Amino acid sequence: MARLKERYKLTRSQKMMVFILSMSLYGLSNMITELIPKFYLGPIEFSVEYFAFIPLTLCILFHPLYAAIGASLGEVIFGEIMLGQFGGLGELEKFISFSLAMFVAGTIVRNPLNKRQVGFAAMLGVIIHQFISAVVDICKVWIGVEELEAVPGLAESIVVIEGFSFLNDVLFSGILFALLPTLYLVPRLYGKVEPLLGMKPRDRSVHYSLKEILTPRLVTTFILLAAIAAIAEFLAEADFALVEWDLDLGDGYVFISIGAAIFLSILTIWLMMRKKRKNAERDSANV
Repeated sequence: MARLKERYKLTRSQKMMVFILSMSLYGLSNMITELIPKFYLGPIEFSVEYFAFIPLTLCILFHPLYAAIGASLGEVIFGEIMLGQFGGLGELEKFISFSLAMFVAGTIVRNPLNKRQVGFAAMLGVIIHQFISAVVDICKVWIGVEELEAVPGLAESIVVIEGFSFLNDVLFSGILFALLPTLYLVPRLYGKVEPLLGMKPRDRSVHYSLKEILTPRLVTTFILLAAIAAIAEFLAEADFALVEWDLDLGDGYVFISIGAAIFLSILTIWLMMRKKRKNAERDSANV
């Protein structure tokens, strides 16, 4: 475990940079997906769920915890609040399930240059997130907090709908917008973007087993977080959302949110490059 902790050893400013970069880039990608049209076949929706390769890449290359939480918060801020929408407790389920999935995906990769590990992690992250969402949606109908009977008088039809939606999101969004871009980006960015934060790339020579990562305490924490996410969604559907609003700000606010995310991304990258330049100058002065 001591070797495992070395991977996550970052300064406070580096953690903040990872967090903000993940938040702004994934928030921007969510705005782009809002502009992509959706198609419906009866109750079944065909759409681009998300560009998961952004948080996956950052979680694998940098600190998975801060990158995962940053991406989830970026979706809430740029994809919900800045558009005049906030689902209260319902947002907690999205936040926890997505952060959990991205964190697990980023943690299990031991060698960023190993495409098998990277590909497996990318698909696992999408599967965990979509599985939690599907199970929560099914349970909402079965326990009666949400009404949906695609087949009149047969509540079990939600299993078919959610099952198809799960496969669609995993096979469509998971492969096209998670697996393939992550497989391309991670090996090419490894060793090139880490110096922007003034940190060394992950040491690929340090090997550790999944048993060292997935400790009983960590697995228990994952299960508890998934349960909290489900309970939060149930309460939201039962009108216990606590804080919730939906304002009609018009379509123009999408572009305002996009502009804010772009500005924050550029500012963060500029600060990272400036920090790298200062570190280089300081090192050359000390020689």
